Amino acid sequence: MSSAEIDFYDLLEVSRDADERTLKSAYRKLAMQFHPDRNPGCADSEAKFKAIGGAYEVLKDPQKRAAYDQFGHAAFQQGMGGNGGGGFGGQDFGDIGDIFETIFGSAFSGATGQQRPRRGADLRYDMQISLEEAFHGKSTEIEIEVSQSCDTCSGSGSEPGTGTRGCNLCNGYGKVRAKQGFFVVERPCPNCHGRGEVIEKPCSDCRGEGRVDKAVKLEVDVPPGVDTGTRIRLSGKGEAGPRGAPPGDLYIFVHVKPHTVFEREGTTLLTRVPISFTTASLGGCVDIPDLSGETNNVDIPSGIQSGKQLRVRGAGMPVLQGRGRGDMVVEISVETPTKLSKAQREILEQFRQTETGDECPESRGFFNKLKEAFGA
Repeated sequence: MSSAEIDFYDLLEVSRDADERTLKSAYRKLAMQFHPDRNPGCADSEAKFKAIGGAYEVLKDPQKRAAYDQFGHAAFQQGMGGNGGGGFGGQDFGDIGDIFETIFGSAFSGATGQQRPRRGADLRYDMQISLEEAFHGKSTEIEIEVSQSCDTCSGSGSEPGTGTRGCNLCNGYGKVRAKQGFFVVERPCPNCHGRGEVIEKPCSDCRGEGRVDKAVKLEVDVPPGVDTGTRIRLSGKGEAGPRGAPPGDLYIFVHVKPHTVFEREGTTLLTRVPISFTTASLGGCVDIPDLSGETNNVDIPSGIQSGKQLRVRGAGMPVLQGRGRGDMVVEISVETPTKLSKAQREILEQFRQTETGDECPESRGFFNKLKEAFGA
């Protein structure tokens, strides 16, 4: 018996009821032992390494293993069973797909081996919207160039009045076979691309593709609350499949443009509000409209510092496909005046004369630390 015919289970040194973990462990151990890098120049080790790799490729696949357990090496050889020998009536079980059909029925591999019609490609469209549009949602029309079913041949690819015939290269099977070592590999037929048939006379408009490029206008509904990265799927609006195959989908990727007033973090809107130092000292109120058009009265407590954040509940962005709204966060920035009148300067000078240090405890504490640290 040649090395190619050694039982796969014996090659991997496992029993026939070995589970997946046992198979994997045995393969790794043997692969490490006979790896060419560990046995440079040893032809026997290289051959053994290839053999155990081939055995593991079959036994790790439940369906290939089932075929091997029933038919042995013949499951992967051209003309399995010989000319009427072995009880197979001379049938040509030239590849594993045929074996699976014998074991599991035609539902597994298909009655003819022909490929299913290839679905059209999915397409992407990038849409830019304003923050206001993301808040309210919008319905808009877009125009894209996309392949559509050919009107002349109704997507068949054949000139009207003509049809198809069986492929001469694969005899209508849709696949061709090539032998690689002791395996027989099936590939889609290069002549009919796996269909098993070819067009007698291609359509003059689509050249046999069954589809042509057209400009198409589509209505897109953008729901309230979308954000950059939101993906809207339009089912069946992608590229048409070749020769009547189903179309793909169109995906709208949303990009929300920057806003002049608000920054966004999910459903939260952030804005930075400068206030005068007198308002910061004495307290007050500022009016800030949100994206719904409603004005929000934000109370400024006396003594507020720069960087303090005030939260306005329910004044943010809508929850996408949900209920309610997020919050608005107002970050305070105390602005120091740069232009003072003579009267204002005199008032501030009088205020400075009355300062005790208790008015600004953070500043006083900092300079006390400096004194302690440096003895100033």
